[in-house]
Amino acid sequence: ASCKMKFSTVTAAALFLIPASAEVYFKEQFNDESWEERWTIPSEWKDPADLGGWGHTAGTYYADAADKGISTSEDAKFYGLSAKMDKPFNSSDGKDLVLQYSVKHEQDIDCGGAYIKLLPGGDDFDKEKFGGDTPYGVMFGPDICGSTKRTHVILHSETKDDNLLINRDVPCEKDKFSHLYTLVVRPDNTFEVFVDNKSVRTGKLEDEFSFLEPKEIEDESQKKPA
Repeated sequence: ASCKMKFSTVTAAALFLIPASAEVYFKEQFNDESWEERWTIPSEWKDPADLGGWGHTAGTYYADAADKGISTSEDAKFYGLSAKMDKPFNSSDGKDLVLQYSVKHEQDIDCGGAYIKLLPGGDDFDKEKFGGDTPYGVMFGPDICGSTKRTHVILHSETKDDNLLINRDVPCEKDKFSHLYTLVVRPDNTFEVFVDNKSVRTGKLEDEFSFLEPKEIEDESQKKPA
């Protein structure tokens, strides 16, 4: 399926009116041909025959031909690529984490995702083998497969050593237009998801993700009277 993507990772005190003190950790607009120098396609992730090629285009429909993004070019293929952030983001610094990017599905898709991941990086990261099994800290974005149409919000728990999917599905857009997806994770352990600058989910991490053990654990040895 064909989709076009642009994204950025920033920290900010305000989400859409970003103050001058906001620090941008990563920004990519894909508007120049040198994007391929900044990004690595994982050549050792899958058999080359299973990997699709990335295009650089404004898409089938556009307002400005110079406003380009990257696009998947072949159906039923695997796609992935990675780039190093300008500097590491540390959640202990007390800043909001804001992930924001735009995506457009230009054709109807039966099964496919257009999500992004934040990775621990470091010397252990092998960009040539980056793929679905690579450890990550955050995974965010729309995923469509059959009747399941949702925006993935997955956070890694170091305590549980597990990736925790949000407990209640967040809907995603299903049409062929461009949409802006934004995830905000705040130092007070709250989060918010926006689609096209409209809040679609907000809450406490402990309420929406299974970071904590259940308050009551069912005793399997107890049974109802016959």
